[in-house]
Amino acid sequence: MPADRRRHRTKLDAAARDRGIDSPGIDGHGNASGRSPGPRVARVPETHVHDTFSVDGIDTDRRERLLEFVLADRDRVSAVSATARNGTVGIHHAPSLARDDLREALESLGFVVDSGDAAFETRRASQFASARVAVAVLFGLMVATPYIAVLYPTRAEWLFYDPVTVQYLQSILDSQMATHFFVNLGALSGIAFLVACGPRIRRAIGALAEGRVTNDAAFVGGVTALFGYSTLAAFTGFDGTVHYDLVAYAVVAVTLWTHFGVDDPATDPTTADEPVPEAASEADEEPIALTDGGR
Repeated sequence: MPADRRRHRTKLDAAARDRGIDSPGIDGHGNASGRSPGPRVARVPETHVHDTFSVDGIDTDRRERLLEFVLADRDRVSAVSATARNGTVGIHHAPSLARDDLREALESLGFVVDSGDAAFETRRASQFASARVAVAVLFGLMVATPYIAVLYPTRAEWLFYDPVTVQYLQSILDSQMATHFFVNLGALSGIAFLVACGPRIRRAIGALAEGRVTNDAAFVGGVTALFGYSTLAAFTGFDGTVHYDLVAYAVVAVTLWTHFGVDDPATDPTTADEPVPEAASEADEEPIALTDGGR
């Protein structure tokens, strides 16, 4: 953790001096010294409640400790846990001390504050987004591997030097094993589409219900049509090519495109009239709350 070069020049330092707190447990370089391992233990009355705030500006161990001592010195506050790593502050306090009062106290010390509830929603949305990327990539690989090993050699025979191997693979596809083969591919690509593109599917359904055709609706409709075509080709007498691989590739491409911020619904001209949820608009600006101080 870098040293706090703003020592004795911030509102937090001024508040600490006013309360006679002289950098407890912190050496002259802004680093923790003599700090006992594990969390501090405080006696919290049973009637006290707990609030968590997401705080931007706790960038050193020294400021973390100072903030804990300054807040704990307030009336009706029984315990404080601040964590620079997560940017969170957990406060146990009497019910008579309102959340807004605590927010004002933190802001008066020079911090940018967000409530724990909004921060939790932001983090949960981020976790779901990461999970969707993992599902898309993993399931996409699980679909692509059988295609590369079995289907592609039979569709582009001129790329392979061993016609005997190609003939063997074709015999597998002509047997009853092909049914199980395509069941697995259909299930994998379908699950990847539903899970990874869930928010996009919901937006598409909502737009179509309002009579609007958006980029989401076009994508969802195209992938659904391709999946249905492949299912007919795989399990009926319809003579067509099974393209579960293209479904998986589309899901992976769109999920990665969305995850890395290139595809933003707020900048989509087809959805420009849709209000952007407040929690979503703050996701890239506000720090994230994890647990009670991260202890």
